[in-house]
Amino acid sequence: MKKAEIRKIYLAKKEKLSKVEIEAFSKKIFTRFMSEFPLKENQKVHCFLSIPEKGEVDTNEFLNYFYENKIRVFVPKMIKTELIALEITKETPLIKNSWGIKEPAGEVDSGVKDFDFIITPLLYSDHFGNRVGYGKGFYDRFFSEVNPNAVKVGVSFFPPQEQVEDIAEFDVPLDYLVTPTEVLSFGNLESKSTK
Repeated sequence: MKKAEIRKIYLAKKEKLSKVEIEAFSKKIFTRFMSEFPLKENQKVHCFLSIPEKGEVDTNEFLNYFYENKIRVFVPKMIKTELIALEITKETPLIKNSWGIKEPAGEVDSGVKDFDFIITPLLYSDHFGNRVGYGKGFYDRFFSEVNPNAVKVGVSFFPPQEQVEDIAEFDVPLDYLVTPTEVLSFGNLESKSTK
């Protein structure tokens, strides 16, 4: 199935989720992530700030855990057509941008490229880690510029079903997908469940 069609289907599916479902599924995703990836102090995690209005996986529990366990947190920020990474702490004020998305002030990239984990927003991922985002390609460019050993983890309310057919040359697949029910690894050609 083509990305545009998948995007349409999964945007509609997300819109049908209630706040209660989003909260419950997000907690399950956090629990599965933590059981699969035990993080250590001073590791560097790039994690998106979720947009509740878009029905995204709520990353607040991730962020609070990282702060409490002295894991360094970096978040994405859009500057024109570029995605930069800013380091934040629990005390960093977040302000709403023109799209109503909370983000830290500042427009200077941290310069950090050696992330241990990149927790990635998406609409959908297939069984091979091919992700369908919002169609701008920001994360594919970002992935190509950072440490290739950074573990790219997608978080999604939905399991893989349809295969993404129109993979572009610059598309970068995920290493793992965490859903409320399982963790999928894409280390080989065949994905393996780590249920």
